[in-house]
Amino acid sequence: MVSVRPLEQGDFFAWYELYAGYADFYETPLPDARAMRAWAWLHGAEAAHRGLVAVDDDGKLVGLAHVREFQRLLENDKGLYLEDLFVAPDQRGKGVARALIDHIKGEGRDGGFGVVRWMTDKNNATARALYDKVSDKTDWVTYDISLG
Repeated sequence: MVSVRPLEQGDFFAWYELYAGYADFYETPLPDARAMRAWAWLHGAEAAHRGLVAVDDDGKLVGLAHVREFQRLLENDKGLYLEDLFVAPDQRGKGVARALIDHIKGEGRDGGFGVVRWMTDKNNATARALYDKVSDKTDWVTYDISLG
């Protein structure tokens, strides 16, 4: 059984291990400076993102989620954007991702938000199998313009 709670300052090393696993999964380098900036963004006074962690019965961090609010002008409400979601490989299939998503969904409902939204890689079949059960796949197509 896992519980979900906000990310705390004392979670850095366990969070870093999970976040490095997330970066490896997406084949994205995670130099120390990038990890430290992400950590600061999750904890700064003006932080747009906030972190959640899934914790097992022994107190070990087994999953993470980074969430931010966004405004939906046409709908005249706000949404929660699930920026990152990662579960330790040895914990997959045990309900960790679902617990994180359910927690975020509950926060959204309690906060009067209109939607929880995220995206994933089209080849992430394992995650997509869960996402297809707990959410609606949209018809929207995502585009990026690289500026760097």
